[in-house]
Amino acid sequence: MFYHFILPLKEYVSFLRLFQYITFRSAFAALTALLLVLIFGRFVISWLRRLKLGEQIRNLGPESHKTKAGTPTMGGVLILGSVVLSMLFWGNFKNHYVVLLLLATIGLGALGFVDDYIKTVKKKKDGVNPKGKLIVQIAIALFVAIVIYLFPSNQKELSTLYVPFINQAIFDMGWLWIIFSVVVIIGSSNAVNLTDGLDGLAAGTVGIVVSTLAIMTYLTGNVKIADYLGIPYIAHSAELTVFLSALAGALIGFLWFNSNPASVFMGDTGSLALGGVIGIVAVMIKKEFFLFIVGGIFVMEALSVIIQVGSFKLRGKRVFKMAPIHHHFELSGWPEQKVVVRMWILGIVLAIMGLASLKIL
Repeated sequence: MFYHFILPLKEYVSFLRLFQYITFRSAFAALTALLLVLIFGRFVISWLRRLKLGEQIRNLGPESHKTKAGTPTMGGVLILGSVVLSMLFWGNFKNHYVVLLLLATIGLGALGFVDDYIKTVKKKKDGVNPKGKLIVQIAIALFVAIVIYLFPSNQKELSTLYVPFINQAIFDMGWLWIIFSVVVIIGSSNAVNLTDGLDGLAAGTVGIVVSTLAIMTYLTGNVKIADYLGIPYIAHSAELTVFLSALAGALIGFLWFNSNPASVFMGDTGSLALGGVIGIVAVMIKKEFFLFIVGGIFVMEALSVIIQVGSFKLRGKRVFKMAPIHHHFELSGWPEQKVVVRMWILGIVLAIMGLASLKIL
């Protein structure tokens, strides 16, 4: 909103011309969100503690996690609130991608909030009924996919699939792209939710992926750069860089409170929304398989659960000591901090691999 008020004044105050540049607004969106989290973080944590919205620790979890019981959860409201406020200052709400992403993020965040509320206040450890949760996720993802399909920025690239390291479309899915997009968004949302099990793990790894996608949205939204790199040009997608930068800044600020030992957890309020964001952005800019690489941590976490459950049902045996796999590493003797830092390192390596796929001669 602030952006729309300031921009017309550029004709009278030359300095205000900076507001038309995405790089300028992205930098300040990140800084604004970061400061908002750092300034209000302590108050939000105290508020959550007064409401007794503490984490419920499952009996099946590692013994070391029992000390985390009662730690305030729902910290996702701090992340999402800071992003929304930052976007009110720096975002371009005439851009349909920005509005769509913001609405979907709030929707998934609200779903996570209800889930956290049922767990902490109603004392029901399973939270929202799994079928009900999935139905809401499908509805939000389907809405996003249909809007993108009906109002594309690039009709030619609408339903085509691109694979990293190959500078051409490999397959046109037609209307099946809608179903594919729904699977990507829901899969991403739930995978990040599974990853959120150690102090700083989800916030750090999502921050790495979000920062990488911010680079991609900027490149994809620039016709000359996109043409040079051999990637699809998606008009207006560069504005998503402002949103992702704000989110990256908020996550850095959140890590101040979420690093071990954590003072607050993001809860499903944060994890479901954050996972949805990276899935939606990947779909918007035709980087679904790119996300599979840079979000490899989330893929690994989700696969470990699928393998564990499948193996136990089919063979009556477990493959891992505990799933998701970060708990397996804990039970193998790795300290929690070591698991988290090594996951961050792997996330950075995967991000570099993804960016390296941009220009193959």
